[in-house]
Amino acid sequence: MKKTFQTLADLAACVGQEVAVSDWLTITQAQVNQFAEATGDHQWIHVDVERAKAGPFGAPIAHGFLTLSLLPKFYENAFDVVESRMGVNYGLNRVRFMTPVPVGSRLRGRMKLLSAEPIAGEGLQMVWETTIELEGAAKPACVAESVVRRFK
Repeated sequence: MKKTFQTLADLAACVGQEVAVSDWLTITQAQVNQFAEATGDHQWIHVDVERAKAGPFGAPIAHGFLTLSLLPKFYENAFDVVESRMGVNYGLNRVRFMTPVPVGSRLRGRMKLLSAEPIAGEGLQMVWETTIELEGAAKPACVAESVVRRFK
């Protein structure tokens, strides 16, 4: 269920806590193919379905960077700040891809707010630890520490 915060200060009060968990999202071959087109990464483990079935993962898998690129979708799906007009990615401190993501599997983001500092322009710079869970897997698909700026 999507959480709603009225202000950035309300969100900042959650430092050190798990703030939200997104809905599950199914990874499709069409998404993988579109990502390959957009990035030029046409490695067979992603886009050649028949060859990938005989490969090391038994099926085509999502690009690691496709998995990572879902962070904004997970944030948007999981929470909203009413008095914030926009948010921007500011960078990443650390990223680890721990489990391959087979096409057809489901992912969700589990977001913990590590820090929140005021910035110019009535904004807030936040560091999030987002664990991208792969349904049914013992380990997450990815754990990323991302830096996001939101503005009032």
